[in-house]
Amino acid sequence: MKTISSVVEEYIKKKPFLQSALAQGIINLTSLSRIVKPEIEHELGKDIRNGAIVMALKRLSDDLEFRATHKILKVLKNIGEITVRSSLTDYTFLASDKILVHQAKLLEEINNNQDVFYTSSRGVNEINIVISNVMDKTVEKLFKDEKCTQKAEDLSSITVKLPAENVSVPGIYYFIFQRLAWEGIVLYEVISTTNEFTILVNDEQVDMAFKTIKDLKSL
Repeated sequence: MKTISSVVEEYIKKKPFLQSALAQGIINLTSLSRIVKPEIEHELGKDIRNGAIVMALKRLSDDLEFRATHKILKVLKNIGEITVRSSLTDYTFLASDKILVHQAKLLEEINNNQDVFYTSSRGVNEINIVISNVMDKTVEKLFKDEKCTQKAEDLSSITVKLPAENVSVPGIYYFIFQRLAWEGIVLYEVISTTNEFTILVNDEQVDMAFKTIKDLKSL
């Protein structure tokens, strides 16, 4: 049998930003109850008092705060080194039969300059290369026969070292990226390994992005 609490919880679960805001106690529950009331009434097939929805939201927000936030914050407090690199270029090429050959030649060039920042990822249809802009001419020479669908310059990377338990706690990345989204920070790329992730942002937003991530340690 459906109850007000179960229907309200299902509604909130479908809206991740709303769920997180509830857990942080930054939403007026009375105002929210008025907004969700028509859908809750439709689902239950009867009229519902605003006060009943407010109580369901209150119980849910208390529960969400414990379930969703406690473990995440414990991990975030143990964030390790945060490394920033600037003057980067982001290339996106369509995948081709020969592109890996060109990429291998690029790696040979990078081996001769250990100060160069480089990362790459491959999807189904495209390959992404992020590299220090001192290598731009080299990239454009080696990949001159490949189809470049996007090139973004004046970018910076922020690499974050996460504690090992990040792989066993759901919501870590969502929590971090949500905070960045709230600050209006645009992510050009996200690259991750098991215990590290790197985001690529515009040079103008790197300071705010760095502060936002660093502040997570003190939540």
